[in-house]
Amino acid sequence: MENVTYPIGRFVFEGMTAMQKQEWIQQIQQYPALLRATVEGFSQEQLDTPYRTSGWTVRQAVHHIADFSINVLTRFKLALTENNPTIKPFLEEKWVLLTDTRSMPIEPSLSIIDGTYARLLVLLKSMSMAEFERQFYHPEKGVQISLKFFLSYSRWHSYHHLAHIQALKQRNEW
Repeated sequence: MENVTYPIGRFVFEGMTAMQKQEWIQQIQQYPALLRATVEGFSQEQLDTPYRTSGWTVRQAVHHIADFSINVLTRFKLALTENNPTIKPFLEEKWVLLTDTRSMPIEPSLSIIDGTYARLLVLLKSMSMAEFERQFYHPEKGVQISLKFFLSYSRWHSYHHLAHIQALKQRNEW
């Protein structure tokens, strides 16, 4: 069950070198096109298929990725413009149950992902290593989170959900 739940493994952060920063930014740059290519041509039935037992549907996962991307951009901007801001967590388990996430076409969310990742990339590429040391406070987790940690996590999170969809596609031979 672990490989279905965590198809690319659990998130681990061991620091960030300048080389890793560039690699992670490049992976974020490639992500929207990879996601689009993965879901291209999916039928409504395929979009409404859960990627694992008791998991979200492909549709819910794509809408969640859009919601997450908006929050990622906002958290980076807050941490870069405020001194240790407290971010607002979002209840993803409840958000995926809302009507827009359960029933809307995925194209609006793919467009959101395209746009927010494009803006995020400009921001990330302009940041110095020192700026990646800036932090925000996550009140739900009760911890300070550095932007270098958050860059690594955001990249992992995106590819984690992409791998869910890719594994479902492969298992079902779509």
